[in-house]
Amino acid sequence: MRTAWTGVLLALALGVSAPAPAQDAPGTKTAVFAGGCFWCMEPPFDKLDGVMATTSGYTGGMVPNPTYEQVSAGRTGHYEAVEVRYDPKKVTYDTLLEVYWRQVDPFDSGGQFCDRGKQYTTAIFAATDEERQKAEASKESVAKRLGKPVVTPVLPAAAFYPAEDYHQDYYKKNPLRYHYYRYTCGRDKRLEQVWGDHPSG
Repeated sequence: MRTAWTGVLLALALGVSAPAPAQDAPGTKTAVFAGGCFWCMEPPFDKLDGVMATTSGYTGGMVPNPTYEQVSAGRTGHYEAVEVRYDPKKVTYDTLLEVYWRQVDPFDSGGQFCDRGKQYTTAIFAATDEERQKAEASKESVAKRLGKPVVTPVLPAAAFYPAEDYHQDYYKKNPLRYHYYRYTCGRDKRLEQVWGDHPSG
């Protein structure tokens, strides 16, 4: 169940009445992660047994119903993020966290890879106290494993706005453009430097 920790703190901090995150459907849960370009965050989660859908979108900002142009220009305070809808009987939140970390550079506070600005920085949006605790524990584990402080924040879940249709499943609709972007942005090269092997994506 969503808790008061999810929307109230963000609304108070921003001084606005932000809409609460949507409730999960029976038998499903959602998790929201920001890891730079949302095109690149969908594939690794889509591969997991138990993940029913991924949606690229925007969260954590101040403007209702933001557009890609607004978010990418850094005018709304939103992060590019992916919402993962999953069956908790088949895949756990802990597993989602493990997959998430392997897709990001957790030491970069200015963006991810070639994409710069807050809208492309990393964040985990926790919807419950349990998720927050697990996310913080996983963050500590990553910092210990890699031997450096992790800058990725764990934030209260906020309203999630799906991105425009052409962004959804971009890696399937435009595979050549997707892989060209991913390569030229240096994503896999940097992830290999951080994690020591080639991540899925």
